[in-house]
Amino acid sequence: MTVTLELPDALAERLAIEASRRGVSVEELAVEILDGRYGSRAAGGDALEAFTGSFDSGDPGWAGTDTRELRAQAATRRPA
Repeated sequence: MTVTLELPDALAERLAIEASRRGVSVEELAVEILDGRYGSRAAGGDALEAFTGSFDSGDPGWAGTDTRELRAQAATRRPA
């Protein structure tokens, strides 16, 4: 299916910046965001995914950090 959206300039710019940061196309990021909100993960959801970002870390850049990166960082802090 092909969908055409008209986004406010500021939102389109943020989407492009985040896609570039992740190394994916704007289209791929849009699909990921929509799937996360309305796709298969939305029905049951990943509990950690839902929890991540539900509090204030005090680091303004933290909220934009990819969940996979946060999980990898957490894994290094777990005791063996």
